[in-house]
Amino acid sequence: MAKEKARYFTFLLYPDSIPEDWEMRLELIGVPIAVSPLHDKDLSDIEGQLYKKAHYHVIYVAKNPVTADSVRVRIKRALGEKSVAMVQIVLNIENTYLYLTHESKDAIKKNKYKYDKADIKHINNFDIDRYLTLDAEQKDDILDEVCNIIADHRLANILELKNFVMAKGSEYGLPNMKVINSVLRSHTGLIRLYFDGVYQERKYGNLVPSVDYETGEVLSEEE
Repeated sequence: MAKEKARYFTFLLYPDSIPEDWEMRLELIGVPIAVSPLHDKDLSDIEGQLYKKAHYHVIYVAKNPVTADSVRVRIKRALGEKSVAMVQIVLNIENTYLYLTHESKDAIKKNKYKYDKADIKHINNFDIDRYLTLDAEQKDDILDEVCNIIADHRLANILELKNFVMAKGSEYGLPNMKVINSVLRSHTGLIRLYFDGVYQERKYGNLVPSVDYETGEVLSEEE
């Protein structure tokens, strides 16, 4: 039976099983690779052991569809026979990338230690934005979430939205601003209405009258 092929893979590297110049050797492979910060604060499930063995999570982007076995062989040739573990096909590259720092929804839910995204190593021009593809439903979901965030957090312009996404976007399952901008580009009129509503509220106060939603009657402030 033919083995499954793919372009996106993930695997583990352990510092004590790879050479000192492992980053340069990965670069010489010639494909885009992302390496997580060193995971040295992952809690262990083994009794009497506080942390799991320190390791790196790696994303590997093949030029053409290949098997996991071929990726494993290529990494072993570059880093040594005992260098690589758990080579797997990536089903959701965005989620896998977020997991490099434990910012995926699953990692956040499990309250896993959050690593600094500034420590992610991008080799051979790895750029997560190149590999993200959104269908119409996902774009609609992102647009709805952004509109809700603007309204709920009273964001008055795109800069405030950008700062919010940088600070808390992962908590809401949002991609980075480059992806969000691509979604909003065709909905600028709608987004402008939301921003303008917040701006008007800031400038003039909340002048929206109270309404009885059953009858449609506009109520006075006293009511």
